Amino acid sequence: MRTLRFLLRKEFLQVFRDHAMLRLLLALPVVQLLVLSTAATFEIRRADLYVVDQDHSAASRGVVQRMAASGRFAVAGASASTARADRALLDREAQVVLHLPAGFERDLVRRGEAPVQLVFNAEDGAAAGVLRSYAVRILSAYSAELGRDLRPGFRSVAAAGAPLPGDARIDLRTRGWYNPELDYAAYMVPGILVVLVTIVATTIGAMNIVREREIGTLEQLNVTPVTRGQFIASKLIPFWVIALAELALGLGVGRLVFGIPMRGSMLLVFGAAGVYLVAALAIGLWISTVAETQQQAMFLSYALNMVYLLMSGLFTPVGSMPEWAQWVAELSPVKHFIVVMRAVLVKGAGVEDVQVPLLVLAVYGAAVLALAVRQYSKTTA
Repeated sequence: MRTLRFLLRKEFLQVFRDHAMLRLLLALPVVQLLVLSTAATFEIRRADLYVVDQDHSAASRGVVQRMAASGRFAVAGASASTARADRALLDREAQVVLHLPAGFERDLVRRGEAPVQLVFNAEDGAAAGVLRSYAVRILSAYSAELGRDLRPGFRSVAAAGAPLPGDARIDLRTRGWYNPELDYAAYMVPGILVVLVTIVATTIGAMNIVREREIGTLEQLNVTPVTRGQFIASKLIPFWVIALAELALGLGVGRLVFGIPMRGSMLLVFGAAGVYLVAALAIGLWISTVAETQQQAMFLSYALNMVYLLMSGLFTPVGSMPEWAQWVAELSPVKHFIVVMRAVLVKGAGVEDVQVPLLVLAVYGAAVLALAVRQYSKTTA
């Protein structure tokens, strides 16, 4: 224990003496959290709308005004020509075309319904889907208002719903639990924070051990009475502590800047993080047994972190992936820790609610650490 204490002192002194690296470890992830949490969102605050109004009636103008008044759409142009609207989509001058055909108001008065066509630029399918949901919600609300006077209102082609006969109405009330304001930051910030902590744990941890090999001190340490267990612990524990401090700093920034909820136990959050970081650091140790240089370690860490990022469910739900990809995602500890973070912070989950991902992280960490230590012993003996 005394030997380990001296080794840890040496490692912490080495870290704190490198002021540039220390600033990067503490400041860079915070900057990344601020930038990525703002940019990584599927919410579209404003989209350019091109209007093809071939009716020029009070009813058609009311539809256009309601779309613009929502704040989600801004009228970028208008004409009676569908060819010009197609050109606006092609030139990216507009993202949505609203087509109101001739006889729109007449059909409302005579038949109680009228078609509305919405054309989206679907190069980005996710963005087009979000815009479609915005437009359908706006048109449905406006249809309900018109229905008070022109029963049953007009039918939106985008909504594709048949009107109810007579005076029938559906009183639909929705409520979002855990995130009633539908704040995307509350969903994204915990996941992004997990990825940043993972980068610190795996990349810096792996490169530190490889650096010892490059400068020749690793061989010197191997011939000392220091055991391999003491050496590995001295290399992993400092970055385990630094990663936990990074997590605490990131949670503070997320709370102060983005107002993310913290409904669950912080003790559970840091307990789960401690278990998860064992797995993340073990992966860094494994990288150090494979890489011979810091460049190789950096490349392997980058490649592995990209897989973590895309298969973790951070940006896309794991359930929407192909079945084989879902099985691959289950092998990622990042995915399980993101589940824990979101459940505890946003839902206020307890230990019994996240015991399955916690158990997976514990088993994963123990298995990978044992494998990495065994591989490390073979390659450095």
